[in-house]
Amino acid sequence: MLEQIQRRKFVFLVCLIAFSCGPSERLENNPSTDKGSDSYFVWEPVELFIPGDPLINFHIAFRTGAIDDPVQKDGLNALTALMVVRGGTQTISYEEITKMLYSWSASITVQSDKEMTTISGHVHRDHLEPFYEILRDLIISPGFNESDFKRNKDFLTNAVVSTLRGNNDEELGKQALNTLMYKGHPYGVPEIGTEMGLGAITLDDVRAFYGRQYTRNNLLVGIAGGYPSGFGDRVALDIGGPNGLPDGNSDLPTLETPRALEDIELLIVEKQSIATAISIGFPLGITRSEDDFFALLVANSYFGEHRTFNGLLMNKMRGERGLNYGDYSYIENFIQDGGSRFPVANIPRRQQSFSIWIRPVPHHNAHFALKQALYELKMLVENGITEQDFEITREFLLNYSNLYVQTANRRLGYMMDSNFYESNYYIHEIQTRLPLLTVDAVNAAISRHLQYRNLAVAVVTTDAERFRDKLLTNDLSPPRYNTKVSDQILAEDEKIVSHELAINPDSLQIVPVEELFREAW
Repeated sequence: MLEQIQRRKFVFLVCLIAFSCGPSERLENNPSTDKGSDSYFVWEPVELFIPGDPLINFHIAFRTGAIDDPVQKDGLNALTALMVVRGGTQTISYEEITKMLYSWSASITVQSDKEMTTISGHVHRDHLEPFYEILRDLIISPGFNESDFKRNKDFLTNAVVSTLRGNNDEELGKQALNTLMYKGHPYGVPEIGTEMGLGAITLDDVRAFYGRQYTRNNLLVGIAGGYPSGFGDRVALDIGGPNGLPDGNSDLPTLETPRALEDIELLIVEKQSIATAISIGFPLGITRSEDDFFALLVANSYFGEHRTFNGLLMNKMRGERGLNYGDYSYIENFIQDGGSRFPVANIPRRQQSFSIWIRPVPHHNAHFALKQALYELKMLVENGITEQDFEITREFLLNYSNLYVQTANRRLGYMMDSNFYESNYYIHEIQTRLPLLTVDAVNAAISRHLQYRNLAVAVVTTDAERFRDKLLTNDLSPPRYNTKVSDQILAEDEKIVSHELAINPDSLQIVPVEELFREAW
């Protein structure tokens, strides 16, 4: 078996500018079947060998996610993942494992999304052997005892009931957007599940889900750092070999095309809050595997790069008007990596969406903020970007994208995502493709893929009926500023307040926050 792995492995070297790939690093990627197959995801390792790096990073990923949750048991994937990582093995309790990891300054965590679940481990190589034994056993022989089940189930239920509904309006708005945008689609349920779905799950359900989904056919092993020679093959063999996980069905669930939106469909979540959170979006027909994605990458960076003043939305809405803290846009699922400005890796999806995130705005300016975001989107779609803005943004992205992979752990994550999309290393693709782009190609991609007429909009606000009435009557809602603004901005405001929003009254919903995420829509 080990010889077979060695025969099937191929190595390629990638040399990039700062942070991407130093001269002593070895990058290995090991797709195992023909391009285009829905079952290419198998257990040969993806490796990033860095001889001088004392930190070893593991990414043990499974091609399973929330889309695999059975009907009325939303959250089963997330709960199973927690039971694997935070439930002990058949011989060592979770409490004992926690103490050992603490003494080694090591960690084992899990990240669940729609289509991929990734177990990550980080340890200094001085403690590699005992750490790896624990990591391996958590994956291939989890304990699955009742007390761990109750603790983890309570944790996820509280995450829905108390955290998501209670004190995270920004995430609430984004999850509400997904619920509306993907109504009737597997992406439409929060990754952590629903209140009733989690309540219906039993420990036997977890065991059965683990048996179906945690198989070598759904597995991809990734390892980075200064690990011993041959260690990557050993991990792959231990977890994906005959003494590791069993074979299973590698066919992926069919993903239907998301439903077509008609005009502006609105979901207003009524909740007591000090400001209004707004999320806007529509399904997008491309992913990183397609050429137009990289043209849209430039367009989106110009329009709303996350947490930077490179974005037009950020400059217009925060910089010039002080409406709120931040205004951003995205052409794929985005989850911020801790306190950084960058997305986490290992959340790839076969279908993506375009979205705008308006961080909470004082209630009196919320209607104007929604109008401005949609007005700016309309200008982008109808006018495109100028040659000068294209050149500035492309240069920014060529440098900024290298910051995505400042650590070996992040580089490994992007390598594994490239495996998912059956494409070359993502950062290398950016560095190769962007210099060849033209402003005409970017504007053509905008025309093909972006639009401003048929949108899903989720709003979390206090007086939902008042906000609804402003929308339905096309109230002007001019902004109220705390400081003096220029005549130029006031002239722009006149255009924005007169911008009519084509609200679909038949689809408009007001939902009390207590009812949201009780069950799948």
